[in-house]
Amino acid sequence: MSRGLPKYNKRRVALVGGVAAVALTGAVVVNTALAGESPKSGATNAKTLAGPGTIACPDVTGQLPAVPASAKAEVDRNLALLQTQIDEANKRLVDTVGQGGPNFVQNAILGPLKDKRVATLNRIETAIGRAAAKPEGLEAFAPCALNAGGVAAPGGGAGGNAGQDTGAEAGAGAGAGAGTVETPANQAGGGAAGTISCPDVASRLPAIPASARAEVDRNLALLQTQIGEADTRLRNTVGQGGPNFVQNAILGPLKDKRVSTIDRIAISIGRTAAKPQGLESLAPCTVNR
Repeated sequence: MSRGLPKYNKRRVALVGGVAAVALTGAVVVNTALAGESPKSGATNAKTLAGPGTIACPDVTGQLPAVPASAKAEVDRNLALLQTQIDEANKRLVDTVGQGGPNFVQNAILGPLKDKRVATLNRIETAIGRAAAKPEGLEAFAPCALNAGGVAAPGGGAGGNAGQDTGAEAGAGAGAGAGTVETPANQAGGGAAGTISCPDVASRLPAIPASARAEVDRNLALLQTQIGEADTRLRNTVGQGGPNFVQNAILGPLKDKRVSTIDRIAISIGRTAAKPQGLESLAPCTVNR
């Protein structure tokens, strides 16, 4: 009996020790797993809860000279449009949190917004200039920025490179026309960029009065410049953005620019002759293959 008891005790101690070791090992594994998952979960929450910020643009109203009574309605309408454009861009900023690459906000929102604002500011200048000295340099107030509240999601989706074009149109791309072609080259990946193809405007114009010739020629040249800039951007951004990058960041903003330029052509002709109608249908462009 005296020899059996120590053996029993030894077995019991060994059994208890083994169970304790297993329990301890399990606790270590669980704690290690939790420790490994915790930062990942925190990162996910940080991404989910990150605020996109808001878009801030320079005030234009306070920069205007005295507005002639004859231009007041048109100026007010375009000032209201500037605010609408900011609201649309802010909505797009919220709706696209986490999308695109590091330059998404700049290329798809701020850039197109700047382009829209330039066109709207030009209309304000033109409206005032018909009855008074035309204000110059309002384009300096076109660029907007993402305020400090913006938090970049992974890849810069909601905050990179505040200050630009735009995109970005409220969305940039708002207003991309039917018939536009999304080229696989600029979808995430790579390959050749292709080139931008736009309908010819000059051949669709009626006889141009001599008094409008200089302004029409200037805007026809601007249409070509806009295509050249879009082609350059197409080449420089191969592989950036998501499946709609070309449409949102290049073709959509280009269409908006062309609409404004074509409108100016129609207005200049209409001052001394019948104003051509329907030229806006020539604004949408495509990417050839």
